[in-house]
Amino acid sequence: MSESTLYGPQQSRFARYLERREQRRPDLIAQEIRRRVLAGLSGEVIEVGSGDGRSFEHYPPEVERLLAVEPDPTARTSAAPRAAEAPFPIELVEGDVGALPAADAMFDAAVVMGLLCSVPDAVTALAELRRVLKPGGELRFWEHVRSRNVVFRGVQRAVDRLFWTNSLGGCETTRDTLAAIRAAGFETGWIDHGFHSSSLLTITSAPYVLGAARR
Repeated sequence: MSESTLYGPQQSRFARYLERREQRRPDLIAQEIRRRVLAGLSGEVIEVGSGDGRSFEHYPPEVERLLAVEPDPTARTSAAPRAAEAPFPIELVEGDVGALPAADAMFDAAVVMGLLCSVPDAVTALAELRRVLKPGGELRFWEHVRSRNVVFRGVQRAVDRLFWTNSLGGCETTRDTLAAIRAAGFETGWIDHGFHSSSLLTITSAPYVLGAARR
């Protein structure tokens, strides 16, 4: 679930609650995960589904330019002050992962966080991310995924069907995103599986995978 899924005309009451709670009590563990995902990046980077720009402050100074792609205008407006404070240029643009506003082999790295769990077509999304990366470029990711515990995975499926997916922009917590990344032609490097939720209300989205994969 990207930050951008919390915006837009279809935003639910539950999604608005999650956004207000994050503003009141920032999730320090999530901040540290973002730093891990972005550590060591340099050159020209594209972040897709950048939402309100919560990740911008965690990019290392070696990044020369960031293209932040976000379809929702409200999210882009919220991100603008954070972009202005960055030590490198950040260009906020409208766009969708299904047809990225970028040329082939343009970026040294691509970043997605909570995006591939909610896009309608992950195969197309990953093909587009691969297209805009230079040969040898990195995909960095932090994604909600299906639990490796069979019982908990059943709970995820039930909650998705009854509540979660409709409430939060199509997010499906039971996707096997790591397998999809590999099937898209990426070679995975470092990978870390974890379990983190900022509250019991979001516990079914707690299983995650983060890491790096190379084109």
